[in-house]
Amino acid sequence: MTSSLSSPTSRYALAGALSAGTVAFLLLGIGALGIVGDGDRDWLYLAAPAVLLVVAAATRFRPGGMVLALGAAALTTLLAGVVAVVLVAADDTTGSVVDVVLLSVMYAGLFAAGAWLFSRVPEPPVDAVASDIRRA
Repeated sequence: MTSSLSSPTSRYALAGALSAGTVAFLLLGIGALGIVGDGDRDWLYLAAPAVLLVVAAATRFRPGGMVLALGAAALTTLLAGVVAVVLVAADDTTGSVVDVVLLSVMYAGLFAAGAWLFSRVPEPPVDAVASDIRRA
């Protein structure tokens, strides 16, 4: 009996679902609860989905490119977390440094998990990529 995740298409779909779910979870977390606290400081975290989209589109959503895109999104999330910690530490009336650190690490971990799943998807054959380039 073969696993339902043995095909590259199902692996790609699972990795894509986790990635899209992470972005949706991040956007809902920003909109509903806020990560940094009261105010408009949560916009820092919107850089991660933007980086993800730009790099994914530039690499044509291929598995190797998605690994790079999600890795870049994870690093961007951590960078936004560092900036948010500095903002929270400078203004101690809103937010908690511990909450910001934990949420930043959680979102970065989810992006990294998506990157790991995409690394398990085999790249398409060279002939398929060449025909894709010729059509463009």
